[in-house]
Amino acid sequence: MSLEASITLSLGTLDLDVELIAPAGTVLAVLGPNGSGKTTILRAIAGLEPLQAGHVRVAQRVLDDPATATLVPPEQRRVALVHQDFVLFPHLSVLDNVAFGARSAGASKAASRRAAEPWLDRVGLASYTAARPAELSGGQAQRVALARALAAEPDVLLLDEPLASLDVATRAATRRDLRSHLDGYQGTTVLVTHDPLDVLMLADHVAILDQGRITQAGSLAEVTTHPRTRYVADLIGTNLLRGSADGATVRCDEAVVAVADYVAPGDTFLTIPPSAITLHLVRPEGSARNVWPVAITAIDPLGSRMRVHLDGPLPLVAEITPAAVAELGLQVDAHVWASAKATEITTYPA
Repeated sequence: MSLEASITLSLGTLDLDVELIAPAGTVLAVLGPNGSGKTTILRAIAGLEPLQAGHVRVAQRVLDDPATATLVPPEQRRVALVHQDFVLFPHLSVLDNVAFGARSAGASKAASRRAAEPWLDRVGLASYTAARPAELSGGQAQRVALARALAAEPDVLLLDEPLASLDVATRAATRRDLRSHLDGYQGTTVLVTHDPLDVLMLADHVAILDQGRITQAGSLAEVTTHPRTRYVADLIGTNLLRGSADGATVRCDEAVVAVADYVAPGDTFLTIPPSAITLHLVRPEGSARNVWPVAITAIDPLGSRMRVHLDGPLPLVAEITPAAVAELGLQVDAHVWASAKATEITTYPA
């Protein structure tokens, strides 16, 4: 069931104006800073926040359209919303939690339970039918919440940071389970997340939201290879610069960056992988054309590497080994030189 949503509404200080399209059987990930309107989008699709303008359509069925005074109540939309805090009914058993959708739609207690049992088996909790939510771990509770949503056979599945409250190990296992279930889901899924691993493992398409507007959208490959905002660049861990190109150079504020290939004149983005930036205690000699004096503002561990944040003519992050940090004696507030080969720099039109 495809989803088409043109959402315009104001809520407090948020002014939301976005358009989203998600084909049936796909997962659309919506990312953005806190307060950008991600959860409000889900609430609008679910019918919990009426539109002021625009429309929400699922498989050409209009769910909300102020222009025609159409507003389908949430309980009639065949849209399921899964929150990050699970929101299970504490007084119901696990089985009755999963059966809730069918029961509220008018099915008998016995029939709704029969429909729920296969879903508990699918999420690996068939032996927990009589348990109460308080007896479950966080990962188990989230799987019950997912089973309850899918058991209702929704046309649209809305996931609001569904793994955010889980510990690292549980999150990884639950993410794998979620991927397995979504592979067989024929409806449309909209996933709100801050975790790039969620996007990499679960999403087919990505929309980046900032201050109520979509700043970039496309396939995962398109967005990650050509980031257009600092938020996306930080998310994928690369340096993003913007400047004015003229042939083999791009002027970015106070610095001129040499690139390997000709760039048509005009506004241009550049990306420089942090691993492509080399640090030196003295200005390097030789043929390197991209050399800048910088000051170290922070040094953060990242797995087996260290990310060194630099301030200077260009705001940069370098990624080097702990051994290199020790050998160079790097520390915060130290002044060093940064260099990058022109062949390591990617450019594309802004």
